[in-house]
Amino acid sequence: MTKSKHKTDKEVENQSPIETNMPVEENLTANEESENAAAEASEAAEGADAISAESEVLSEKIAEWKDRYLRLTAEYDNYRKRTLKEREELVRTAGEGLIKDVLVVVDDFERALLALEKLSDTAGFDGINLIYDKLMSMLKSKGVTVINRVGEPFDTDFEEAITKFPAPTPEQKGTVIDVVQKGYLLNGKVIRYAKVVVGE
Repeated sequence: MTKSKHKTDKEVENQSPIETNMPVEENLTANEESENAAAEASEAAEGADAISAESEVLSEKIAEWKDRYLRLTAEYDNYRKRTLKEREELVRTAGEGLIKDVLVVVDDFERALLALEKLSDTAGFDGINLIYDKLMSMLKSKGVTVINRVGEPFDTDFEEAITKFPAPTPEQKGTVIDVVQKGYLLNGKVIRYAKVVVGE
């Protein structure tokens, strides 16, 4: 028995190191696998961090471009509204210069009518009055209206004060007493201020 036991110990000694170290290699392989898994996990974590950082950068860029788009849209909308308003204003007041020139002729018509009323021969008065009425109705159809604010408080939006005159009554202080030259509106816009006398 001793011989066989001894032989067994010798056999064990004579065995190659590969055969004797088998469990150690398995342990090494397991350690390498765990190290590889840990390395892969750390790489995955680094990749996830890089992706989240990139995602934040992209989110910021998206927010910036969205803000630019909204501002550009608002600017364009304001531009469109402004040009539409300007076009409407231009259409409404397109003939303003011409109408201002015609108003000078209207003033002459009114002075001629006042002079004809004083004459004893009024044969031509009716004809001129008819032409005047036709001219005024044509101007009215184009949006021209007379500013008539006699007896109302003086307003610089509609009148220019030529002179001040002592008011006949206390109620007329600061009001329009008389009109020296008529003022006119074109579609609600003053094209000629009325020249008036104000009570003080």
